[in-house]
Amino acid sequence: MASRLFLLSLLAMTCCCAIASDPSLLQDFCVADKMSQVNVNGFTCKDAKDVVAEDFFFSGLHVAANTSNKQGSAVTAANVVQIPGLNTMGISMVRIDYAPKGQNPPHTHPRATEILAVLEGSLYVGFVTSNPGNTLISKVLNMGDVFVFPKGLVHFQYNYGTENTVALAALSSQNPGVITIANTVFGSEPSISDGILAKAFQVDKKTVNCIQAQF
Repeated sequence: MASRLFLLSLLAMTCCCAIASDPSLLQDFCVADKMSQVNVNGFTCKDAKDVVAEDFFFSGLHVAANTSNKQGSAVTAANVVQIPGLNTMGISMVRIDYAPKGQNPPHTHPRATEILAVLEGSLYVGFVTSNPGNTLISKVLNMGDVFVFPKGLVHFQYNYGTENTVALAALSSQNPGVITIANTVFGSEPSISDGILAKAFQVDKKTVNCIQAQF
């Protein structure tokens, strides 16, 4: 009997973990009240009588972003920060602009799966599976093609062409988060010990210090 109860409890915990995601709606909407001082997982709800159409609106994804940076890419986000009405909706989107030879460098979204569609140009994209496999799954995308990046896995996009590329991506979180691998590892404040990084990447400390200086 005790064994059966343990198994049922374990199953219940597993199911709860499996469906855990952004906070779910218990009403028509929960527009983010960004002025609230209450700390919750997400945002508290604005009073329904104060909700207006602009809470569900954002204009800007038609505008090409400035890609004059080291990576040659720029992301225009449309998440709960820009659209308060996305609070508890579990969805957001971004526009990504890529200059020729520009890239969205290896990164992860800790809270979201991403589905990306190429609107103009072409991209080489891919993600890497988790340990111990570390298998690269990659594909060349052209206009109209769609690719999925599983939640939490390291992925990238690279514009190998000579023309600008534009993509739209939807993400399964109101606030998917982003962890850019190089910035995180080599640009943290305070810095990770060069001895730790030298051992992790199997290089000498001078090489680590040189890379850290770029961030």
